[in-house]
Amino acid sequence: RFCLPLMLASLPTMAAAEEIPPALQDSWGDFWLFRFFVNAAGYASIVVPGFLLIQYFKRRNYLETGRGICFPVIKSCVFGSEVKSVHQEDGSLPPRAEPTESSTARQVFKLAFCAAGLQASYLTWGVLQERVMTRTYGATETDPGEKFKDSQFLVFMNRILAFTVAGLYCALTKQPRHGAPMYKYSFASLSNILSSWCQYEALKYVSFPTQVLAKASKVIPVMMMGKLVSRKSYEYWEYLTAALISVGVSMFLLSSAPNRHMSTVTTFSGIVLLAGYIIFDSFTSNWQDALFTYKMSPVQMMFGVNVFSCLFTVGSLLEQGALLESVRFMARHSEFTAHAVLLSVCSACGQLFIFYTINQFGAAVFTIIMTLRQAFAILLSCLIYGHTVTVMGGMGVAVVFVALFLRVYARSRMKKRSKKLPPGDTPVQKV
Repeated sequence: RFCLPLMLASLPTMAAAEEIPPALQDSWGDFWLFRFFVNAAGYASIVVPGFLLIQYFKRRNYLETGRGICFPVIKSCVFGSEVKSVHQEDGSLPPRAEPTESSTARQVFKLAFCAAGLQASYLTWGVLQERVMTRTYGATETDPGEKFKDSQFLVFMNRILAFTVAGLYCALTKQPRHGAPMYKYSFASLSNILSSWCQYEALKYVSFPTQVLAKASKVIPVMMMGKLVSRKSYEYWEYLTAALISVGVSMFLLSSAPNRHMSTVTTFSGIVLLAGYIIFDSFTSNWQDALFTYKMSPVQMMFGVNVFSCLFTVGSLLEQGALLESVRFMARHSEFTAHAVLLSVCSACGQLFIFYTINQFGAAVFTIIMTLRQAFAILLSCLIYGHTVTVMGGMGVAVVFVALFLRVYARSRMKKRSKKLPPGDTPVQKV
């Protein structure tokens, strides 16, 4: 009974230990760990009643005994409408559309279009993300301005637009008949919200280049989650490239020049948040991969996950009273409004470019484009926001990207070899 009061009493002290500029940390209520628990409590207020309702309908055998207007909705949300299908060859994506007698020039144009769309969407998204989370708005000669602090509102903005885009796409194009119980999307949605929140929040404590390299190192927890969630096995070269990525990231982090404005505790907070991002994101990808055993398109997956993401975030924001506060911030600073909207547009368009690129050219080409995007993002952030990278840090970045390209090359060779093998001799694990 004494643990909770003691923890709450220690939060102001822990927050004070973090040498964060006053504009960022005005009170202990802004401490990231406290905000995390408050957000989690908001999600729990929706998840727990939903879980109890699902258990109630299952115990009542509602699928056999249910009647009335609500029956189709409850059936779709709790039971689904189809059995699982055979797992697709590409895991989480439908078979890639093979080009049929299209000219080389047309294929080159499509590839350039996909690459330009992905680079423009995600490079702009990265620059705006750093701008929103690390800089002030409304600064004048006499007023230092104020920073936007609620990362959850940015997650909500991104998800509401992605939900709208995916919904319109599903309504205007032919999609497979949906069969997955809707509640299963909530697991991926919850982990996706938390990973995005950690990603935004981490920028208050670490630089954007550090965050980009941390994302590259998520290969390791993804493999661990694959073993735990999907019981996957991996090849030796996958472990080798994962180890190289770890070495490169370690070189970069250890060589970074210490920031006079950030204490060791503050840096530790950033590392914990990046670790949280990687863990939650790894679970999201593996859970989505398991969900694709049902007949669905990637856009249907995007729609289903974002439905619950909007529900969770808007519920939590309303419970905290943070929604109106964020809207007032938007009203005070029109520049922030433009940044937040553009951030959401880039996020939603980027997801559509991801689906189109993989469908047209396969996962290997997409991975190469996104790996180059990460390198460009680090360079762009250093140029715009003045981040410095030491020689050893640059070598660490090079090691990371060499490992990523080796991973793409080995994956392509593995797929070509598996196609030549007779049935039954295909390797156990695709990347």
